[in-house]
Amino acid sequence: MTADPTTLTQLFFGAIDRWRDRPVVMRVKRNDRWEAISYSELLARVEATSRGLLSLGVNEGDRVGILSENRPEWAIADFACLAARCADVPVYPTLPAGQITHVLRNSGAVALFVSNREQLAKIQEIRHELPALKHIIAFNPDAAGPGVHSLQELEARTAASDADAARWRDRALAAAPGDVATLIYTSGTTGDPKGVMLTHENITSNVLGGLKRLPLRDTDECLSFLPLSHIFERMAGHYTVYHAGTVINYATNFDTVAAEMLEVRPSVVLSVPRLFEKIYSRVLEASAAGSPIKRAIFMWARRTGESWVDRSLAGQPIPAWLAIRHRIADRLVFSKLRVRVGGRLRFFVSGGAPLNPVIARFFYAAGMPILEGYGLTETSPVIAVNGPGETRLGTVGRPIEHAEVRIAEDGEILTRGPHVMKGYFQDPDATAEVIDSDGWLHTGDIGELDKDGFLRITDRKKDLIVTAGGKNIAPQPIENLARTSKFVTSAVMIGDKRRFPAMLIVPDEGHLTAWARHKQIGESDYATLLKRPEVYAKIERELAKVFHHLAHYEVPKKYILLPKDFSIGSGQLTPKMSVRRKEVEAANKDAIDALYSEVAAG
Repeated sequence: MTADPTTLTQLFFGAIDRWRDRPVVMRVKRNDRWEAISYSELLARVEATSRGLLSLGVNEGDRVGILSENRPEWAIADFACLAARCADVPVYPTLPAGQITHVLRNSGAVALFVSNREQLAKIQEIRHELPALKHIIAFNPDAAGPGVHSLQELEARTAASDADAARWRDRALAAAPGDVATLIYTSGTTGDPKGVMLTHENITSNVLGGLKRLPLRDTDECLSFLPLSHIFERMAGHYTVYHAGTVINYATNFDTVAAEMLEVRPSVVLSVPRLFEKIYSRVLEASAAGSPIKRAIFMWARRTGESWVDRSLAGQPIPAWLAIRHRIADRLVFSKLRVRVGGRLRFFVSGGAPLNPVIARFFYAAGMPILEGYGLTETSPVIAVNGPGETRLGTVGRPIEHAEVRIAEDGEILTRGPHVMKGYFQDPDATAEVIDSDGWLHTGDIGELDKDGFLRITDRKKDLIVTAGGKNIAPQPIENLARTSKFVTSAVMIGDKRRFPAMLIVPDEGHLTAWARHKQIGESDYATLLKRPEVYAKIERELAKVFHHLAHYEVPKKYILLPKDFSIGSGQLTPKMSVRRKEVEAANKDAIDALYSEVAAG
């Protein structure tokens, strides 16, 4: 295969044909050792699993669920479903049983892959609510048992001759570009999740368009830790890196990423802004804890880096004095940061939420550019992304090839092209609400295109806060600023139709209690500690530092300190960790009403 693929099965076999003899396509850490899987092993296991599904009676067009953490078996199950020409339905492994029910029942999944006993237990709890589910396949052998196949058993069900293998490949390659490849349920910040039907063409066009902007190489290595059940990691960290010949290393979990970066030494990392916020916060914390000389050196290096970045990205010549200062800053500060992520990183790619430009500028100065992009599940997902050599901080880049973008009169971002979903599964009314008669998908995001075609996101259309005084406030950038403080874990802006904006703050318990001990502020429990006026004043002072450049009307006037973070189980977070604002406000309604009543009375 030499032409660009138009289906995901063509993409799969194309990589196999190019690199069949290579010893490594992916690695996974088991028993403290990194184990490699070759292209030939991947092909054999995908074929065996795919043929096994067919032997169970899974038919073309059926839906098959995947409930698992990131691991090679996830990729094997996915490619096997594609080759069997059925549509897989990824399910977030963090979801509780009750939230899994809707996804599997609505999709009508006839089979389901589960990773381990923990995930199997969720399914056994709700199995009576899933009449279409006939087969469960467990990745871990110890999860198999009555009514549950092991993956090894499925792979061993059929012995194939060369002629059988050829027929299986031909059948897989008969998939059409317009066939539904996967059914991905949206996070559901409001209402039940809807099944987004993405076709082979949707995702493949996104892979090819993304690669023209992000120059992945067959010598690159990536570390995979974002959930494969999310379309960003699925498209970019799975199909795109596979098509490029980049080796995929599956992280054990999010908490091991820092250590495993040093082991894998990736050259490309895909992430969401929270990772960069944490790294930046730790760097600032380490600087603050150092000697006065070290703090001065760090602050000088950061200022130098910002000046260098601003000139570099503007295409302006770098004066000799600034080039020398930047080299010194790099040797004293930035080079040490690069070592912490393995020492050979070429670039990060960020998606899923807005990235703070202050953090983006810092990483760029440190020689670790973060290429921010933007998209939705409904757009496979990438609409636009920055690229090396064509980066504009504070934007999400230019639209990728074949992705049309325009801004509606009310500021909403519209997009049209081969990346736009086929529609919502069995929900034509919901589909018609977001895709108009001319094929434009209404993203629900507010943004603007600059004169060079770079797209800037300003906020979610439905999240805009309009105060009683008529001031429009975009909450996300302000929430992002709040989280750059080491004393803040989560933040949610409130104030729609109210006299002034306020903010719900989940403080970082570790940092706050350490500060309280230092100040000899003692309380019997953490919730009581948060009620102390000294603690409120501390949070207020810390946030004043990061909010100093905001317009007066944008600064929260009051804060509510919450002892527990938002969670998926409480319904206040989506599986991709987006805040469900209505649920958060409803859960804290009494405290919010009391805050505004108290101010009104005063």
